[in-house]
Amino acid sequence: MLKLSDVEKSFTEPDGTPLPVLRVSNFSLGEAEQAVLLGESGSGKTTLLHVIAGITRPDRGSVEVDGRDITQMPESVCDRYRAAKIGYVFQTFNLLPGFSALENVLLGMTFGQGGADPARARELLGRVGLGKRLTHKPGALSVGEQQRVAVARALANRPKLLLADEPTANVDRGNQQHIIDLVRDQCRAEGVALLIVTHAIEVANQFDRVEHLAEFNQAGQPQAG
Repeated sequence: MLKLSDVEKSFTEPDGTPLPVLRVSNFSLGEAEQAVLLGESGSGKTTLLHVIAGITRPDRGSVEVDGRDITQMPESVCDRYRAAKIGYVFQTFNLLPGFSALENVLLGMTFGQGGADPARARELLGRVGLGKRLTHKPGALSVGEQQRVAVARALANRPKLLLADEPTANVDRGNQQHIIDLVRDQCRAEGVALLIVTHAIEVANQFDRVEHLAEFNQAGQPQAG
């Protein structure tokens, strides 16, 4: 489902000095597999997710999602492919404040190939426990409820891969376990591969597969030869 090969990404410091952020020789995730990527703040976790999603282009290397290398796609094609194949749960939710929970999910659907599907949007919101809060805007929802809307929106277009960036970081401790269970259960139900990035050990301990970014991201280390 996901395969990274020889991926490198650097940014440029204000003084012009290159800052290596990613150097990943190999990373893969199977169909419907669930894994957590553990790393400290500033270790490149979000950059890696952005590269996987095609939001950020790597300097070199390949990123295959469902059999196609997104780094070789023109930007417009990559955008459409991402909408069809990848769901993304952002740390800060990224909900539109002027739209209801239902409208936020429907809007996410408009970027996919199938267009808006009100029945599926209501079904997903019902699954995450918001069936009675469809018309509520983000300001009228708790932080945990907003994250549930974000999960429903990420699954709206029936993606093959779901990426979650610190999904419990802005949720109170009482809702953290619920959010993780919710994401995992919905991915199992839909056969979606799941990659969560986090710095929280308590989240990582719930997964059979735990990868430490520091162990396979060689950015900043001398290259052989």
